[in-house]
Amino acid sequence: MGPGLIVPPIFSPIPPAIHPCHADTDVQTAAWAETFRIGSEELRGRLVTQAIGTFSARILPEGREEVVSLLADFILWLFGVDDGHCEEGELGRRPGELAAELHRLLRIAQNPEVPVLQDDPLAAGLRDLRLRVDRYGTSGQAARWVDALREYFFSVVWEASHRRAGTVPDLNDYTLMRLYDGATSVVLPLLEMGYGYELQSHERDRTAVRAAAEMASYIITWDNDIFSYHKEKKEKSATGYYLNVLRVLEQREGLTPEQALMTAISQRDRVMSLYVRLTDHLAEHGSPQLRQYLRTLGSFIRGAQDWGISSVRYTTPDDPANMPSFFRDTPIDDSTEPLDIPAISWWWNLLPSGGGRDSAPGRPVHRAAHS
Repeated sequence: MGPGLIVPPIFSPIPPAIHPCHADTDVQTAAWAETFRIGSEELRGRLVTQAIGTFSARILPEGREEVVSLLADFILWLFGVDDGHCEEGELGRRPGELAAELHRLLRIAQNPEVPVLQDDPLAAGLRDLRLRVDRYGTSGQAARWVDALREYFFSVVWEASHRRAGTVPDLNDYTLMRLYDGATSVVLPLLEMGYGYELQSHERDRTAVRAAAEMASYIITWDNDIFSYHKEKKEKSATGYYLNVLRVLEQREGLTPEQALMTAISQRDRVMSLYVRLTDHLAEHGSPQLRQYLRTLGSFIRGAQDWGISSVRYTTPDDPANMPSFFRDTPIDDSTEPLDIPAISWWWNLLPSGGGRDSAPGRPVHRAAHS
């Protein structure tokens, strides 16, 4: 994290859990990456050491093993796109060409039979992923997966425009972009597949449920920015460009790195506190399927946290990051005031007066899924 910048333990009221197949999934996903030659040999060599199968096993701790494996392969594929094309490849500074390439991949996700990119490893991997999505999910879940890929692709093109220009977006634009370019929304259909159900659209598309999923994306990506800042700043020092909420706060808000770190933690604590209150309220009034969906959102948040402080992707053992080894039970900022970020400030309007029964922000939630 740079001299003197230490990440303190952060607030996580969600208990950890992991699928017993995690070690096997790591091995299977490494083999899948080799079979499809995902990324360059150097990139692939890094990705297969980063415990991505374990990450997937944390997201779906009681899910179907074949979907844990599918999710792990998909996450590795996403890193192949993000690290290979966007962060490290030439296309990452050519938003027009990147958009064209991603649209070709999107066409394959829509219809794996189309004869485009036939010698491209990422395309071959995506064809395999789409066939497995069809095998383990419903047609509606497959359609939402494709739609979420489109959102993700659109957002990384937006990010590429900043990379090309060397610009840093303001906090509102960064927040909006980060809800999608972290590739969290593309995981959501697999949360349902993992437990073999389909959430009815009248519940999934309800504004408050959609907001809960967005809050999960926000928490996951803010945590990722906090945990990856050391890695990104070190790796991008040669080019001078990296994009991260701490850099946004430094460049656009005039904060020191230490102030930016504590501001980002405060922001994610406020959202986590609201997320706890909102999901508790939704679970009290929702269907069994909605309660399962909310529990799995919680597993996604906590799984990303546990993976973030333990994977060599972020701990960078050759130049160790100053990471916490545990999580705190209470937030440093439990204010119920909305964040001054217009893209998300409306989240605070969704709870009825009083915030739902027993809405104390530090109260552990989602324990039923892991009992």
